[in-house]
Amino acid sequence: MSIKIEKTKNANELKLEFVIEAAKFDEAIKKVYEKSARYFNIPGFRKGKAPMAIVEKTYGTSIFYEDAFNEIVPEIYEKELKENNIEAVSKPDLDITQMEKGKDLKFTAVVQTKPEVKLEKYKGIEIKKIEYNVSDDDVEHELGHMAEKNSRMVTVEGRPVENGDITVIDFEGSVDGVKFEGGKAEGHELEIGSNTFIPGFEEQIIGMKAEEEKDITVKFPDDYFSEELKGKEAVFKVKLHEIKKKELPEINDEFAKDTSEFDTLAELKNSIKEKLEEENKSRAKYETEEEAIKAACKDVKIDIPSGMIETELDNMVQEVETRLSYQGMNMEMYLNMIGKTVEDFRKEGSEQAKEAVKTRLVLEQIIKEEKIEPDKKKIEEKLEEMAKVYGKTKEELKENEHFMEYITKSLSQEAVVDFLVKNAKIK
Repeated sequence: MSIKIEKTKNANELKLEFVIEAAKFDEAIKKVYEKSARYFNIPGFRKGKAPMAIVEKTYGTSIFYEDAFNEIVPEIYEKELKENNIEAVSKPDLDITQMEKGKDLKFTAVVQTKPEVKLEKYKGIEIKKIEYNVSDDDVEHELGHMAEKNSRMVTVEGRPVENGDITVIDFEGSVDGVKFEGGKAEGHELEIGSNTFIPGFEEQIIGMKAEEEKDITVKFPDDYFSEELKGKEAVFKVKLHEIKKKELPEINDEFAKDTSEFDTLAELKNSIKEKLEEENKSRAKYETEEEAIKAACKDVKIDIPSGMIETELDNMVQEVETRLSYQGMNMEMYLNMIGKTVEDFRKEGSEQAKEAVKTRLVLEQIIKEEKIEPDKKKIEEKLEEMAKVYGKTKEELKENEHFMEYITKSLSQEAVVDFLVKNAKIK
């Protein structure tokens, strides 16, 4: 087997010319035949027992070529990339120039490679000190959330609906006298002022009394997710059954005892303050790290291959799909709701993807130049943590080359960010 490597006229792109001996290609054809022989049903032979020559004569000599190519090429391709220290960042653009039984297999693969990164200043970079203090108002705000969670609903009698009330209503909507799907509900709880319904709907509930019926006219927004309803005027027949409101508990020592492990309000407040301070420290640490990374990347110019950006966009789409699946949705449903296509989503995310790739390349280059390696103790701790997650032993995880590469890479990323912050001038 032979390989010829040359640069193309495009930056960060190589053309690899492969020649694989006829004997190896013929052997791959034979392997493919042996794997698939049982599927051929040729008159005069029991199913799966027709000789290879008969199968080729019946279906054409090229019947096994594509599968044979896929049988032999991927392993050879990956091996040559590794031996020639080629860091491919895109799928190869393949062009088969000769593929015939009894002859050498010849093909070219054009592939994008990781770009060169010339770092700018990354040690001694100046960043603003970030810190967040906890005020008494912050503590009171948190107490208010606790009170909300421990509130109870009470029925309101003797007055009409006011802003902030929770109403129990039946409604049925129609456009031009025609009822539409999803426009009807019974016993629906709606908090007035929550802005969860069509604009203008909640405001018209204000002033209604229990058991009152009313027609409410609203207009669906022009950007409403339903094509059939966007921009249309609708009439909802509404019946108000009940008016309720939240009754908040009094915030005192009894409240502290009922809602926490503390006996006094003072102790609860102190605990809330400590929790908020820890959250603020984490927030400040994260934002400081982000500022250090941005400063290190700011002036670096990199000619990023399109393949790297496309791969990052693939990852972004996959991440969104995963998050949506937890909400019982998929990408198609989400895009229909926001009135966009996958192409729109990718186009809008291209700059974010480009910045993500640039950041990763800069950090990898700093790791390389500073010879940064993750702490061995942290590797062991991470292995112990992941072993519990996957139900395996540390030794089993260590045998997985790809897993260890992932652990080392992620911890190296953490180490290089620590390096940037420690070497920054924080003012």
